[in-house]
Amino acid sequence: MQRTSAGSPLARPDPGLPAAPELAERFARAADAPPQPTGGDAAVRAAACGYWERRGLASEPDRVLLAPGPAPLLLALLAAVGGDLVVPSPAAAWYAAQARVLGRRVHPVATPAECGGVPDPVALLETLRRAREGGARPRLLVVSVADDPTGTVAPPELLHEVCEAAVAAGVLVACDETYRDTLHDPHAVLLSPAESFHGQVVVLTDLAGALLPPAWPAAVARFPAEEPAGGLLGPVRDLLDAQRAVPAAPVAHAAALALAEPAALRERTAAAVRLHAAVAAAAHRAVARLGALCLPPQAGHQLYPDFRPLLPALAEHGVTGPDALAERLPGAVPGPWFGDDPAALRVRITTSVLYGDTPAEREAALHAAEPLRVPRVAEALAALATAFRELTAV
Repeated sequence: MQRTSAGSPLARPDPGLPAAPELAERFARAADAPPQPTGGDAAVRAAACGYWERRGLASEPDRVLLAPGPAPLLLALLAAVGGDLVVPSPAAAWYAAQARVLGRRVHPVATPAECGGVPDPVALLETLRRAREGGARPRLLVVSVADDPTGTVAPPELLHEVCEAAVAAGVLVACDETYRDTLHDPHAVLLSPAESFHGQVVVLTDLAGALLPPAWPAAVARFPAEEPAGGLLGPVRDLLDAQRAVPAAPVAHAAALALAEPAALRERTAAAVRLHAAVAAAAHRAVARLGALCLPPQAGHQLYPDFRPLLPALAEHGVTGPDALAERLPGAVPGPWFGDDPAALRVRITTSVLYGDTPAEREAALHAAEPLRVPRVAEALAALATAFRELTAV
């Protein structure tokens, strides 16, 4: 099977769906709109507050910043906080990239067996202790409530325990909530740590996760009113201004509509989640049948299988590392991009590359009552299963 590119490993996995017609129309109408101010205009910031309030997180427009994607926000936040970055391992590749730009250290902490997105709390405290004994200054921890690369969701009690440990150790938390609207179980409840740890958590949401196409970069950050995290808003805004990190006006206008979530867009998001869930579950079944290890996907449109149990068979085909494995699989990125052990055989597979090759094919998959019966999706899943079998045949 020919490998389909998953894009830059520093980017989010692409949801693989065309822009909603309503968003495309709003984008086009704003082509001549005035430039946005740093942090976004009042309309998009108010829409962001409504978005969070519908999810139980009270917000104020003057505590919200809009930026052209999440990377400028995290870069500015880390610069404002001072000190080093602490990340789960594995974690989205763009987290550590911001620390490297600033010349800051990155302190990876292994994730627990049951999920990604958060460090093991005991390992977190030990990592912080050792880092400080060695003269480092860990100051900011990034956690993800619904994780890239693993596609898993951290249990609320574990997320609370991790944030409690970080706060007790004097470390602020940046909570990445990009995939909170892509939970595969429609009855699942997701709680933001910002609800419990007032003044200690900044929420980051990349709108490319569920609300906007990745080609229209936009992300929002929510700052609490309370200190110490509340005091970072002004410095972060100034740093965004220094970067000229301002979204294009058409993107900001589309973001305001997406965050307002009119009924048609809510229905489209729900349809997208059903498609993501069905295809990711089918891909997971194909992986599991081989004997690879993989946590069941719970959010988003990605898997993170571990092929180590199949190493003898893979070695027969010249595959002994994650780079070679990723080259042979569609939508795959090797685990070391996410801070994983280079000796491991883990890759992130972006399952949205299986929806079709054209906008029309992807739109058909989105609206199908049974996505797995759509010919293009069924063919892509069959080709993925064939690629798996060919890699492990002895």
